[in-house]
Amino acid sequence: MVFGQKRVVSRRVLMALLAALASAWTLAGGGSPGGWATSAWASNSVEPPMVPASFSQLAETVGPAVVNIRTVKTLKGGGPVLRHFQRDPGGRENPFNEFFERFFGDEMQREFKQPSLGSGFIIDKDGYVVTNNHVIEDADQIKVKIDDEKEFDAQVIGRDPSTDLALLKIKSNSHDFPVLKLGDSAQLKVGQWVVAIGSPFGLERTVTAGIVSAKGRVIGSGPYDDFIQTDASINPGNSGGPLLNLKGEVVGINTAIIASGQGIGFAIPINLAKGIVAQLKSGGEVTRGWLGVAIQDVNQEMADYYGIEAKKGVFVADVFKGDPADAAGIKSKDIIVEVNGQKVESTRQLTSLVAAIPVGQSAKLKVIRDGQPKTFTVKIAKREEGKVAAQGETPEKREDQLGLRVSGLTPEIAQRFNIRESSGVIVIDVQNGSQADEAGMRVGDIIKEVNHQTVESVKDYNEAIKKVPKDGAVNLFIWRKNAGFLVVKLKK
Repeated sequence: MVFGQKRVVSRRVLMALLAALASAWTLAGGGSPGGWATSAWASNSVEPPMVPASFSQLAETVGPAVVNIRTVKTLKGGGPVLRHFQRDPGGRENPFNEFFERFFGDEMQREFKQPSLGSGFIIDKDGYVVTNNHVIEDADQIKVKIDDEKEFDAQVIGRDPSTDLALLKIKSNSHDFPVLKLGDSAQLKVGQWVVAIGSPFGLERTVTAGIVSAKGRVIGSGPYDDFIQTDASINPGNSGGPLLNLKGEVVGINTAIIASGQGIGFAIPINLAKGIVAQLKSGGEVTRGWLGVAIQDVNQEMADYYGIEAKKGVFVADVFKGDPADAAGIKSKDIIVEVNGQKVESTRQLTSLVAAIPVGQSAKLKVIRDGQPKTFTVKIAKREEGKVAAQGETPEKREDQLGLRVSGLTPEIAQRFNIRESSGVIVIDVQNGSQADEAGMRVGDIIKEVNHQTVESVKDYNEAIKKVPKDGAVNLFIWRKNAGFLVVKLKK
């Protein structure tokens, strides 16, 4: 009997627990399609994480505004197979070209049609479509297929290769196309749910879901890299399609994948795209602001050298003569810390801020010069895409106490090291095992300052080193090819 009583009690306890769980599931919305399930974090003061039970309603709502883009490019020269043999692996002309000309004749001159697939999405009822530039670049024919299987010709309104964005318009008299709402990518949080819709491998209207893995990714695709990284599956054919939040708002434009990576995709933030698309729509091209400076990030050593907070501000390595910054009075070695009241923390941020300022408009730049803040008014010019920065004594016969041998910058030495710097002294030897060697000094480094004292000659360098007491700190402000300005710390 005792055993039987225990068994009855156990059943009652079990039934009570099941009832409590069922009640909790109902309150959480788990019993309805598209509802939400909550984790057992209710005891915490932090809001419990929400996990979507279904993406069906979102996909049905936004799907009609996501389009499939088919392009055709005309290629000459024997098609992909013959073109493969026309060049050797190094990219040089193949010596067997004459053979191919003789035996394939007219086949070598024939035109071949190369089809391509991509995605896009409609942003207004007149049929404007946003996609990637690489989807439609050099295309002779562009077709847009919408959700109801109708296919339309499309024209290119404008392209921006720098951000890989393009704007198309569907050729139709209809003014009632389904559209997607643009969201705010600045509000995205790492770990937040996102949905990608597109045509991977030509499989139209494929829906995949994941989270925001990271923000502000730089992948080397251009000067305005600021990608959203996501693990929502993105594959070839997804390019140009939308990345959406759970409200169905576009927060990114799916653009790139890492071929060797699994579950790693990248999207252009919609906030970056909004201004570009508006310019393409109004004028067919994008104009960007130009300051006229060569810049680099401020690392910890440089921050210590100038007495500022690390990674707060951008170092001006050079000022281009006659350009806006030069006209405003900004000088090399200034540190730009604000643009129009907005704090600057990286070169990429500064480039984007200046690019967004309308050409001809004035901007307030706050800089740190010699430890003191200064403000300059700069009239922004138009950036020409592709515009980039251009950058008599005998050598010392022995290494100094630091283990360095330096020389004046003669034309012969500049030519030997393939540099364009004209001021400072150049390191022509670093003694193995010396302080300089251990600190990372290299042959070819150009020393510009020693402990804030400008160095124009070997004599200046020697005098500056002599002033440092034994065991005193020696801070070398140097320029290094392909690395820019650096600060190297040693002890005498």
